Amino acid sequence: MDVFAIALPALSDAWGLILQPTVLGYLLLGVTMGIAIGIFPGLGGIAGLSLILPFMFGLDPIYGLSLMIGMVAVVPTSDTFASVLMGIPGSSASQATVLDGFPMAKKGLAARALSAAFASSLFGGIVGALFLTVFILVARPIVLEFKSPELLMVSVFGLSMVGILAGRVALKGIVAAGIGMLVATIGEGPFNGELRMSSYDFPYLADGLKLVIVGLGIFAVPEIIALLRKDKAISDKSSLGAGWLEGIKDWWQNRWLSARCAIIGVIVGVIPGLGGSVVDWIAYGHTVQTTKDKSKFGTGDIRGVIGPESSNNAKEGGGLVPTLLFGIPGSGSMAIFIGALSLLGSGELEVGQVMLKDNLNYTYAIVWLLALANIFGTILCIALSGQIAKITTIRFVLIAPFVFMIISFAAFQSGQNLMDLGALFAIGFLGIMMRRFDWSRPAFLIGFVLANPVENYSNNANQIAGIRFNQGFEAGLSYVASPIVLTLIVITVVSIFVGLRQAKNIRAEGDVASGSKRAPLIFLLVILDFICFALHNTASIPDYAWVDAIFPVFIASVSLVCALILLVQMMLRRETDPLFADREAHGDDSDLKVGLWPTLSWFAGLLLLTSLFGFIISLTAFLLAFFRIRAQESWLRTVILTAAGVTFMLFMAWLLNRDFPPGLLQHYYVLPWPFT
Repeated sequence: MDVFAIALPALSDAWGLILQPTVLGYLLLGVTMGIAIGIFPGLGGIAGLSLILPFMFGLDPIYGLSLMIGMVAVVPTSDTFASVLMGIPGSSASQATVLDGFPMAKKGLAARALSAAFASSLFGGIVGALFLTVFILVARPIVLEFKSPELLMVSVFGLSMVGILAGRVALKGIVAAGIGMLVATIGEGPFNGELRMSSYDFPYLADGLKLVIVGLGIFAVPEIIALLRKDKAISDKSSLGAGWLEGIKDWWQNRWLSARCAIIGVIVGVIPGLGGSVVDWIAYGHTVQTTKDKSKFGTGDIRGVIGPESSNNAKEGGGLVPTLLFGIPGSGSMAIFIGALSLLGSGELEVGQVMLKDNLNYTYAIVWLLALANIFGTILCIALSGQIAKITTIRFVLIAPFVFMIISFAAFQSGQNLMDLGALFAIGFLGIMMRRFDWSRPAFLIGFVLANPVENYSNNANQIAGIRFNQGFEAGLSYVASPIVLTLIVITVVSIFVGLRQAKNIRAEGDVASGSKRAPLIFLLVILDFICFALHNTASIPDYAWVDAIFPVFIASVSLVCALILLVQMMLRRETDPLFADREAHGDDSDLKVGLWPTLSWFAGLLLLTSLFGFIISLTAFLLAFFRIRAQESWLRTVILTAAGVTFMLFMAWLLNRDFPPGLLQHYYVLPWPFT
């Protein structure tokens, strides 16, 4: 009762702070900016908060909180536009939405998919706010129970989703996840700094690959190339479908699924370090597991949109628990949020126990600003969805160069290195091949995302467990086999069992017909070469730094065994087996108007020109050539479209205070902005 005696007056004060016209105005401004940021793939909440950070100095705390919360809350809603309309994950929290949202757009159901997503996001955001309201004072002891073993099991549970997304051949999904984890280990080891699959002679790889590059490469590039080769609009139909009202009805029919996924989002959001990178995959896996008819997943099932979108907004509420209670940022955007709090007013706001004790009214103001922002953002997105969805009826050849332009810019911002573009192209080519041969790209991405936390948590758990067991068997056992760990083990085992049984019904990459043996076999041999290289490279790490080698060696060994089994199966089975799936032979890509290599050469040309002359000069030449030669537009329209694209990029760079990728020309000559 003491808890409620404290909480209720603070909640009343919070509403007094919120319900001011100026505060609501700042909230709407933040929501509008969040929608604008979220529409563009690869930017996300971190870029948005970075944009407004300079304006936080000395700003009234409630005004600054309104502006920031408005932006943070709506980005997971507005990033759905890119995921559904173009098959490009708008952010790390909307990756799973691509699997069914984009196929719906291609069927002419873009508006329906968007509205269902927005309704789910709204519901998830409100669930997150309600959770914070109730548990903000009692969540601390719960979160403190999650130590390294518990965090490790949560990460392993996330990996169990591979079983759901593996498709018809489970071993392909396991190997794909293994490849993703091995790619994530490239660079300096986290414990002794030993290089893994990299060299200081090529310093770029020493820092590892960024999630933005891998996410855009594995999903965005393959879909862009595929749509360009079709040489028509994204949607197969001129109609946009039933519209936003039907999408809302879809959500209502699946409201209990939405509720379950929202709870998943809150729980995962509470755990620091997981958050947006994995929550949508866990929700998607749960959606598939709990659905009787699984045949449509991956081909345009509305439930595959509702589940992930319900969770990714709810996780924002959950993510505020460790942020506000402990000062532990649950994501990159929350890290910036913590830093911004200290700039507001005279610096009186401080996360942790101090804020809960002295500024509980502001704590609850944050909670319900989050809920209001979700409401405002959803209304605006639904109102705009019909118009924005019309993008799917435009010839994709007119959209593609702008998409290339945006994802190249977004990829470069992750590390401010020209090699970011090279990495984007390399991962993109891998994504093209995986899509062609029906290897699960979601499984690859799950592996990449979870590799780092699994390695860190397992090492920490091992070290602490060793100390505890030295103190006594019971002390060690209570650490590694806590009730939470045992519960998570049971859930994970059940998830894997159910997932493998249902794999034949899942089409993570859609329906892909079987082709000849040769091409799929060559691709498997290339994968085997990479696994062998990774195993040899990491196994050669000196004994004194064995802790940096043990994780990639283990992953490479498991992946190698599974890949060898696949190789034997390919040698023994007939060409009609799902093992030999090949889009180019008898699938969607077998009768495309334009070949793969001519299409891919345009993207490669942009990257090559950028390395020589810098981004803006190269972009201008690329757009002029593409619209004139590839799109066959008139010179007038070519010049107008090129000018529009370049102007937009200049505006974005100026607004976000970002630089463009330089080339050799900039190395020898000092040029004025934007040619620097």
